[in-house]
Amino acid sequence: MPLQSALAEHGRAKATYQDVLDAPPHMVAEVLEGKLYMNPRPTFEHGTATFTLLRRLATPYQDRIEGPGGWQFIHEPEIHFDDHVLVPDGAAWRDGNLPNGMTGPHTSIPPDWACETLSPSTRKMDRTKKRDIYARFGVKHLWFVDPDRRSLEAFSLRNGRFHEVGSRHGKERVALPPFKDAGFSLNDLWLGYPA
Repeated sequence: MPLQSALAEHGRAKATYQDVLDAPPHMVAEVLEGKLYMNPRPTFEHGTATFTLLRRLATPYQDRIEGPGGWQFIHEPEIHFDDHVLVPDGAAWRDGNLPNGMTGPHTSIPPDWACETLSPSTRKMDRTKKRDIYARFGVKHLWFVDPDRRSLEAFSLRNGRFHEVGSRHGKERVALPPFKDAGFSLNDLWLGYPA
């Protein structure tokens, strides 16, 4: 039975956090605009691109190795904005914006930066519904990484909307807001995977 039909049969038209908790462990579950979305765990190529990006950024911006520090990065954090439950591929908060020693499975504190690694099953949702929710709740910077197209798009929030501030393709250097000093090759994200 389709999920929305099952929810309606139980007297609920809107998905809740309990639906996220009840999702199979091999799925990433999110609630957007009252609907439950479940997607399979990322492919190795998707996971490698996300991990490499987070490592390239966290080394200077979190670990302060040849960089300014000042950030805290988390892989696949669960973020609650009112009734929405989002799981970006990566997110980061400026020091002081996320409490030290924070515990628990999720936060409602908007990240200063979020990243979605696009896949065929999530591309449309990431670029529309999730982007709009990030903007509504004040996420200041949003990046889309696309392993299929070998590209990265960077957006900054102005007047409640995301505006593109740059894009990179192929082997171009990545140094985009809010990480203008990152300076690594976009090609690093897909090394080992043929084009």
